[in-house]
Amino acid sequence: MTTIFRDTDADLGTLDGQVVGVVGYGNQGRSWALNLRDSGLDPRVYIRGDETRDQAESDGFAAGSLEDAGEADVLCLLVPDDAIPSLPFTPKPDALVIVASGYTVAFNRYTPDCDIALVAPRMIGPEVRTTYEEGIGFITGVGVEQDRTGTALARTLAVASAIGGLRQGGIELSARQEAVLDLAVEQVLSPALRRVNLGFTQVMAEQGIPIEAILCELFLSGEVERTFRRLRLEGYAAQLQHHSPVSRYGQLSRANEFDGVDILTDMRRLVEKITDGSFADEWDAERDSGHPTLARLEGEISSGEFEQWEEQIRGRLGETSVAGHTPA
Repeated sequence: MTTIFRDTDADLGTLDGQVVGVVGYGNQGRSWALNLRDSGLDPRVYIRGDETRDQAESDGFAAGSLEDAGEADVLCLLVPDDAIPSLPFTPKPDALVIVASGYTVAFNRYTPDCDIALVAPRMIGPEVRTTYEEGIGFITGVGVEQDRTGTALARTLAVASAIGGLRQGGIELSARQEAVLDLAVEQVLSPALRRVNLGFTQVMAEQGIPIEAILCELFLSGEVERTFRRLRLEGYAAQLQHHSPVSRYGQLSRANEFDGVDILTDMRRLVEKITDGSFADEWDAERDSGHPTLARLEGEISSGEFEQWEEQIRGRLGETSVAGHTPA
C-alpha cells in the first residue's frame, strides 16, 4: 500500500532553531510563507527586487535577496522550474531543499549536495492559502530524494504539515513519479480530452444544435465541474444517483462503446518521451531559442477573432452574464 502521511506523522519541533526560507513570492510562495507563519514558524522570504518584494514586505516579511538564501537550513524553492538551476546561491551541506515540482530533480536539472525532498500541493497557489484558512488543507505529494543528514523526512513532513498539506493526506511520491504524472496530465490527458470535446462539438453541430448550447453542456453551465466535485466527495457510484434513470442507463449501457479505440498506444508513446528525458531536452531547446514554437501555438488559439466570439458567448451565458457579477 502507498504510504499516506498525516499531521500526526509530523513534528514541527524538528524545525526548532532552524531557518526556514521561502524562495520566491508568487502564487505558491506567498501562500507557503503565510501558512508557515500562521503555523507558528518564522519563515524568511528570499526574493528579487520587484513587485513581489513589495507584496512580501506589505505582508510583514523582511525580504532578503536571493543571494542570501544559502544561509537557510530549510529552503522551499517556489520559483518556476526553469529558474531553479540558475538560482544564485549554494545550499549548506546540512540544508534541506524542498521543491514543489519534481521536474528539475527528476530530470537532473538541479542536483544540490544536501538533503532534497518533494512537497507538491495538488492545489493551485492561491487555494493553498484559502484551504489552509478554511481548515481543510489539501492533498500533497511528499517524498525524500536525498537524505544526507538523516533528518530529511522529519523536516519535510514538518514543512508539509505547516502549510496544510497533510490535513487531507500526503501521498508518498518520488520526484520522478510526481513529474511524470504532472507532465502526463498536461501532455497526454489534456490533449485527449480536448480532442474528444472537439469531436463531440462537431457531431452535435452536425445535428443542428446551437454552438452556445453545446458549449454549455461541455463547460459553460458549470454542471460538469460541479458533477466532478460530487465525484470527488462521494465517489462514482454515489454521485451517479444524482442523475435521472435514463441518464444512468445511458452512461452505463454505453460505457464500453469506445473499447475498440486504440488510445493506449498513443498515450504510451507520449509518456515514453517524458520518461526517457526527450521532452525535457526538447523544452530546454525551446526555452534557449526564445520559445518560438510556444509563441506560435499560443497565437493559434488566441486569435483576436476567436477571443471576441468567446467573450460574446460568455457575456450572454454563464456567470459573467449575471448582472453585477465580477468573475474571480
